[in-house]
Amino acid sequence: MLKARESVRTLKEYHPPLGGREGLRLDFNENTAGCSPRVLERLRQLDGETLARYPERDKGEAVVAEHLGVSKDELLLTNGTDEAIHLICETYLEPGDEALIVAPTFAMFEIYAAATGARVISIPAGKDFSFPTGEVLARIGLCTRFIAVANPNNPTGAFAALDALKQIAKAAPDAAVLIDEAYFEFAGETMAPAWRNVPNLFVSRTFSKAYGMAGLRIGVLMGSTEQMPMLRRASSPYNLNSVALACLPDALGDREYVQEYVAQALAGRRDLEAELDAWGVRYWPSCANFVLMHLDEHCKPFVAEMRARGILVRDRSSDYGCQNCVRITVGTRQHNAQLLASLREVFARLGLREKVAR
Repeated sequence: MLKARESVRTLKEYHPPLGGREGLRLDFNENTAGCSPRVLERLRQLDGETLARYPERDKGEAVVAEHLGVSKDELLLTNGTDEAIHLICETYLEPGDEALIVAPTFAMFEIYAAATGARVISIPAGKDFSFPTGEVLARIGLCTRFIAVANPNNPTGAFAALDALKQIAKAAPDAAVLIDEAYFEFAGETMAPAWRNVPNLFVSRTFSKAYGMAGLRIGVLMGSTEQMPMLRRASSPYNLNSVALACLPDALGDREYVQEYVAQALAGRRDLEAELDAWGVRYWPSCANFVLMHLDEHCKPFVAEMRARGILVRDRSSDYGCQNCVRITVGTRQHNAQLLASLREVFARLGLREKVAR
């Protein structure tokens, strides 16, 4: 009888709640306004001939490389950040190798690493979800071949110091060290192009968050010119579709749109954190486009009450250390105002009392 590999049969299943998402979607850290109008116009201009041709990734990579200030040989376009993680695991991990992650974090790190037959070692985050540099360094061993860090981290929004990440990469020269910068635009600090001095270091980015193109699945993986050819060998030349590649130049060209959206999201993050302070609700300061808060017994009722008002937020109780925690995405000025109005109403309905008079 045909059987899947043992490493696949024993994988944890990851089923994000994507169904029934009608309303204001503040549950998946998407751009709440959508993509640039220039991208929409490009979509309207696409014709049948464009869709009939196989996609040409090289042209898109040249445009993205110029935008990011790296060479084309240091970059590979991927089908979202997910494929970037998958490619690194498939390229560098063998059964019995060790992969290090810091929990809680993006679920696909563990899933893709474990699927290769590698042993995944989960290191708990420090106090207030701080990055446990010392603990990670202590767990690096002869079998360590992959270390993955989301920076800023999801679902906590915590940011790991870049010097600490470089220290880890240098301490594990035989391991592929991936820094996932999916939320870079909201944090403003990057590890790129540190791989020029630390060749086992990789950086990934996405166009799903600030650029509002999650449905097109466009990611970027960057690394040293010595290592990127190996990842290209493991990648399909047709991993991105022609529609996504056609939209890339327009998305990159509309800097003002992205900058304005990021500015509104950052203002919304400050306003949300101030609102939580006023209600005495515990939260963790964030460097991303979301805030994680702790609601104790009010967690599930809060999620349900917000949904009843047409706003979707994410219960993260299933993540390590996040019992009774809710993550809320911030976005445009209008959406942030709608969020705060409903949040106040729901908090009052649940019996919370404001701690700060206004």
